[in-house]
Amino acid sequence: MNIQTPSKHNQTFLILFAWLAMAVASLLPTILLIELGGGLPVWFMWGQVGVLLGLALAAQAWAKLRPLRNFMLILAGILLTGYAAGKVSSLPFWQSIFQQAGRGFALDMAGIQLEKLIATLLMIGLLLVLGYRRKDFFLTPGDLRAPIKPVRWLGFPKVEPWTHFGGQYAIYLGLGILVFLILGGQPTWAGVKATLPLLPIILLLAALNAFSEEVTYRGSMLAGLEGVVGPQQALWNSALYFGIAHYYGVPYGILGVAMSTFMGWFLGKAMLETRGLFWSWLIHWVQDILIFFFIAMGSITPGG
Repeated sequence: MNIQTPSKHNQTFLILFAWLAMAVASLLPTILLIELGGGLPVWFMWGQVGVLLGLALAAQAWAKLRPLRNFMLILAGILLTGYAAGKVSSLPFWQSIFQQAGRGFALDMAGIQLEKLIATLLMIGLLLVLGYRRKDFFLTPGDLRAPIKPVRWLGFPKVEPWTHFGGQYAIYLGLGILVFLILGGQPTWAGVKATLPLLPIILLLAALNAFSEEVTYRGSMLAGLEGVVGPQQALWNSALYFGIAHYYGVPYGILGVAMSTFMGWFLGKAMLETRGLFWSWLIHWVQDILIFFFIAMGSITPGG
């Protein structure tokens, strides 16, 4: 997709507007309403969508804002595809399979992941309608040997290929999340042994979750922003969106937001530098395997 790079004098305006749009579309307004005790109106999501579609219309009419039109539509699409997938999961046949009480982790999580996959497929359709090609939203393995851009404070001060670096950091970050899960969940050996038979389904469901989240929350947002505000702004914008979305997730709370924002930044860095999905998906998958294992064990629950 051909993206028109804005002039420098318009760049600051677009950056600020992109952050505003992300904040409107994120979980932040929901968190504020719930935590301040105001409750969440039933129409609230539609209000978010309405604002974003209004901004998209304004961008279509206003040349100064026009480079962000697709980004507004992508943000609205994230909300709408999630809503549409939720409607499918509320159908009686779906509930009879996945949402009956006492069915256990495997079916409960399978229902959640299939709902996410439906939303992701709808998002892919929207991106194609907007004129993006698969490689524009990173739905390709990418260059697995692409060089990583050094970041000294993270302990990689020199250029290295992602083939040397990606696998190592999948392990390092996995160990970090494992420490958090052990401290928070305090698992028992009996619980670990009882959960081991679920490992094959955990591996599959974690792979689906990593794919859905990388396409929906990373690839789509980077595609809509990179050519407009630059890769670094796009990276941090999508990372914070991802982090805020984990306020009620695993990890949860402010610590969960901070950890997930860093993870979103790191996975987005992998996606931008390799121009593909593979390393971000693999690293994300390793984290989700551990999280899902602890959820299946019953020692960790979303939101605390």
